[in-house]
Amino acid sequence: MDGARATILAAAMLLGVSPAALAACPQELAVYADSDDAISLEFTPNDGGRMMASNVFTVAMANDIVLDGVVIWNNGVTRPNGIMLHGCPEGDATGEEIAACTVWEGVIYAVDGYGHVDYLPAEGEPAAEQLLFPDLGRGVRYSAVWGEDMVTVVPQDVLKLSGCQE
Repeated sequence: MDGARATILAAAMLLGVSPAALAACPQELAVYADSDDAISLEFTPNDGGRMMASNVFTVAMANDIVLDGVVIWNNGVTRPNGIMLHGCPEGDATGEEIAACTVWEGVIYAVDGYGHVDYLPAEGEPAAEQLLFPDLGRGVRYSAVWGEDMVTVVPQDVLKLSGCQE
């Protein structure tokens, strides 16, 4: 058994997911969780409704808090810039309104079982084993979702593949 197969098998056994499901899961159907189960992140196919977005996801947190997320590859120095939003106004919004409802933003990195770091895979590509959201915990801690009756557990910055949607 080669190293990649052994890694997939070991990850599947630890996560309780079949090795075939992990190996065949496209990024747009991948489900991730942090090690403390503070958050769960699910990618969904971009149905074209968000033309500039390369990836779309939702984040479920404590107390039924749901964040909307999109990834846009910027121009110039190409990077997958992700943003997580909560309670943004519908329709046109000012920069100030968007800033107030932003929980986290930054580059999203994929990390494989060997520690190799790359950018988030696009839709149609195999799902990353782990995702790194730099400063996600701090972003949540200092956002509007933190505190009374909202989120009180700081999520980890690394999320591991925990499943694949059908």
